[in-house]
Amino acid sequence: MKISKLHIDQFRHLENLDFDFTYQSGDRKGQPLNKICFIGQSATGKTSLLEIIKERHISINNCIVSNNVFSYKIEIPINFGQITFEHNDGSIQIENKKLHYNGQSFSYANTGNFSNLLSDATSSYIFYFKSNLISEKNIELFTKNPTDLVEKYPGVNEKFILTNIYSKENPINFDENVDSDLWLILLNEILNYRKNFTQKMSELIHKGLIADAKKLGLEFQKWQIENPNKLESFAKEFNPLLEKLNLEVDLVNTEYSIPIKNKRTDEIIPIQDTSTGTKGLLLSFLPLFKLDTKDSIILIDEPERSLYPDMQMELMDHYQRLAPDAQFIVATHSPFIAASFEAEERFILYYDEEGKVAVRRGTSPIGDDPNDMLYNDFGIDYINKYGKKVYNEYLEKRRQLLFEKNEEVKQKLQDEIESIGDKYNF
Repeated sequence: MKISKLHIDQFRHLENLDFDFTYQSGDRKGQPLNKICFIGQSATGKTSLLEIIKERHISINNCIVSNNVFSYKIEIPINFGQITFEHNDGSIQIENKKLHYNGQSFSYANTGNFSNLLSDATSSYIFYFKSNLISEKNIELFTKNPTDLVEKYPGVNEKFILTNIYSKENPINFDENVDSDLWLILLNEILNYRKNFTQKMSELIHKGLIADAKKLGLEFQKWQIENPNKLESFAKEFNPLLEKLNLEVDLVNTEYSIPIKNKRTDEIIPIQDTSTGTKGLLLSFLPLFKLDTKDSIILIDEPERSLYPDMQMELMDHYQRLAPDAQFIVATHSPFIAASFEAEERFILYYDEEGKVAVRRGTSPIGDDPNDMLYNDFGIDYINKYGKKVYNEYLEKRRQLLFEKNEEVKQKLQDEIESIGDKYNF
């Protein structure tokens, strides 16, 4: 399911806004955008838009119908505007107290013999990664030894947790306080492999094979074929991004569930000692790698947090590789993140002459120079006051050069102009 249109009557400070989240030209004209980028200065409502989309997606999954009326399984605000989602079987549009689904119209009522509007196959997940995702609470579990985790949580019921803690009807926010049980589910296969690995090695040692290294190795290789290391597939996706930090997932170390090592020194780095950006990457990559993202919507607020620009430039490519069938919707302050989106995928929020929030589409092409992106789409003159002062001096010297008659002075001016131009790339 993907969002295709949004009209806001009023939500917080947002009023009378229209968003057309469809391609405007080419073979995909009229189809929902695969990815969407919200740009705007603080307080223009980027995060509010993510929350609107999340809340209305929840309302769709909780929608129940009876004849020509509809209601919700849970209490949901009714009046906000209009939103349209597209899915494989058609479209769903909710407009305050009206619902339109595949050509059929429903009015809101709170009584009736209701049934689910969408089947489990038709409904979809929504994932919301908040800007405060990186926290000690979320990292804590990754600092523990896998054996300790298996002993402390021996009976984690994956089906129960995914049904009751996280579901299509009750999605979880990936914020600073994610339930530890959910992290355990995401680590479940890795932890089980660690447990089985330990048991198998203990078994082989008890058989006396410790004295015969060759036979021990052959027995273990045979077991490994039938029991592949579950960390390998995650490392395959995560390592290309860690490589820029000279880090990688270590497949041998058993001290941590996802051990990170320095590629230069081979030293294992406890996750709590890695950079804030590395922590954030792990906390967002693991859920997208493990959970079902097919036909889902993935909301990410400030994906650039604590990441160097070279990593920001490629981040969306890595996310889309993890969840190729999802619709990504991000809010960002980074021109490097924004440059990963087509112009028609960018929506710029700004204050109009009346001081109200308005919206326009982007203009810079995908991959544009960040400075051009800042000027064209962010509306920022990227040269600060110090640069402007030098630039004005540069222009003044060029003006003087045009009228100067003294050859010695002209040469001096020319040298100064070239020096400034080389230094500032004017």
